[in-house]
Amino acid sequence: MTDEAVAKLLEILQQGQLWLASGLETLGLTQVVHGQAAWPFSQRFAAEQLLFDHGQAKRLVWTACASAALLLMALLMICWRKKPLRVLGLLLVSLLVGLCTPWPLWALLFAPTVPTVFHHSAVPLTAHSVVRGQQLYQTHCLECHGPQGDGDGALAQLQPVWPPTLNRSLLWKRFEGELFWSVRHGMHDRHGRITMPAADAHISDEEIWDVLHFVRAQSAGQSLQREGLWPFPVRMPASSVVCGHQQRSSDYWRGQTVRVVFPGAEALREDPRLVTISIGTADGIDCSSTDADTRSLLSILTGQQVHELAGYQLLVDRQGWLRALSRPGSGGWSEDDLVCRTNAAQVELGQPPLQDGLQAVIRRMDAEPVRAVVAGFAH
Repeated sequence: MTDEAVAKLLEILQQGQLWLASGLETLGLTQVVHGQAAWPFSQRFAAEQLLFDHGQAKRLVWTACASAALLLMALLMICWRKKPLRVLGLLLVSLLVGLCTPWPLWALLFAPTVPTVFHHSAVPLTAHSVVRGQQLYQTHCLECHGPQGDGDGALAQLQPVWPPTLNRSLLWKRFEGELFWSVRHGMHDRHGRITMPAADAHISDEEIWDVLHFVRAQSAGQSLQREGLWPFPVRMPASSVVCGHQQRSSDYWRGQTVRVVFPGAEALREDPRLVTISIGTADGIDCSSTDADTRSLLSILTGQQVHELAGYQLLVDRQGWLRALSRPGSGGWSEDDLVCRTNAAQVELGQPPLQDGLQAVIRRMDAEPVRAVVAGFAH
């Protein structure tokens, strides 16, 4: 079973879960928890299992086909209830289908979960939210999780379980609603011992969402520093931009390629192929952001100190994902500057190679759209 087929199957399954949650909310069968409808079940579908076990995915497809066949035969038996020979024949066929179908291992396809599993952040992803989350992290989380989220804080060794690193795949393997629940209500081991205290008495729900925005941004910056890429897609948080005398959000240019530049030694100029936003005013650039939170945000996302960012440039694709990074003195753009890539290139064959490095990067980004995967599901 191909990766594309598995991804489509997961998308269908996830949509089914969301429809179920929405239907239960409409019927008034769910409670409101932390401002949003709660998932009323103790289990959720564990799609992440199918990502590395395609055999289970195949079994699930066979199960769906067999279930549809059994349902059809059940309807026929109802219609033919006065024709016993036909009903007996269908019963034998149903038994044969049930015995021959490679049913999946159901215990592996479901995972324990929490009422907020499908909650989305109640706080928009903005530069201000990320910076506010950084301040909260330093106050409430740093002593255990460490300054860079590596789980090496001063109090880490005193905990019943050593705090996990926040700089690997942990933040992308779980739904943000599950992460919210863990912070709000704390975590326990199988013996009931507290392994992470609850944040109930310290910060609000909105502040928890701020912290979650920050730890993902920090994880991206640490990955870029240590591995030279963003292994998981990073969305560009919204920030305040001034163009002429008009103030706008950076999200205003969704659907266009955006270049974010820190003025350095090299002269900057507008480029008709994209929107250029200067961090700080620069001659020849119409749109700029002088917001301190935006500087701090980009420092977090790149893993660089603010004073080290002069000459850096970033590209944001049409869907709002950060895709490419050019460092000062690099001599121009090239496809090597793509720090967030998809697995399969889809640039049309037969196109001549481009001498213009920036155009090559833009073409590559457009040909390889990003789809974030959280807990196995595309978002």
